[in-house]
Amino acid sequence: MKELARGVLRGDERALARAISVVENETENARLLMGHLYSYTGKARILGITGPPGAGKSTLTNHLVAGLAGMGKRVGVIAVDPTSPFSGGAVLGDRIRMRNISTLPGVFVRSMATRGAMGGLTHACMDAVDVMDAAGMDMIVIETVGVGQDEVEIIRVSEMSLVVLVPGLGDEIQAIKAGIMEIADIFVVNKADRNGVEKLESQLQYLNHLSSKNIPIVRTVAISNEGIDELKDIVLSILYRSGRAGPTEETILERADYRLKNILNARILPEAKKAMGEDEYNNLVLKLARRKTDPYSASSQMIDALRNKGDENCDLS
Repeated sequence: MKELARGVLRGDERALARAISVVENETENARLLMGHLYSYTGKARILGITGPPGAGKSTLTNHLVAGLAGMGKRVGVIAVDPTSPFSGGAVLGDRIRMRNISTLPGVFVRSMATRGAMGGLTHACMDAVDVMDAAGMDMIVIETVGVGQDEVEIIRVSEMSLVVLVPGLGDEIQAIKAGIMEIADIFVVNKADRNGVEKLESQLQYLNHLSSKNIPIVRTVAISNEGIDELKDIVLSILYRSGRAGPTEETILERADYRLKNILNARILPEAKKAMGEDEYNNLVLKLARRKTDPYSASSQMIDALRNKGDENCDLS
């Protein structure tokens, strides 16, 4: 892992690809690798792109990343695709949709499956962001799966969020009520050549008025590259306004807090189940299902099992 980390820090794309595969597997090697890389992170600017399915996020991302690369920036792209809850597989279609930009100098594209993660992001996605950051990417763009309200998780990872909407998908005001609108730093009205664009834009302006915010609203027709230059300029002006070198201290602390809680949630439950033992855990689930115990008592039993396991492993000598 130390040698792989050296390759990542040199910016070697093969090492970068291999390192992301390591963190996706979430094994002990992933923890070792992040131990070597984490101190070299924190320099990349992170942009989240989210919105409902069919909004044209992948096409928009393609053109936006191409524009950034054309300015000489090194850009990492993480496209998060949903995992089937039935087969456990993922199409990873963004590898096909983004093949045009993946060949551009300085651009590295990786599709990742959610593996059942809620919020539009996978746990390993945050590690992949760090790997790309350590590899020297200037910007990292995360395109999420577009699952709706739960997707607000993107604000915990990115420095800036683009919410992409399109006219004509039904009652647009419902999307505004869903909560996803509250995370936007920029509203992108894509497919702006469709009927209903004025209605959608006026609703977004009304939302700005209600919240006393002044969130930019940009019209684009991504498939024909219209409005992309304006969007790129606004993104860069916000990220680098007033010579700002990076996210605020408050944002950095919030990210660190969220990251630590996320990892603890992912690790403690498996450890508690292991400490209790599979048979006892299954019996506890059965008792819960038959109403012979309650969820809080059951969770306390698991915590006690983990605590007792820790006491057994403690060397008091």
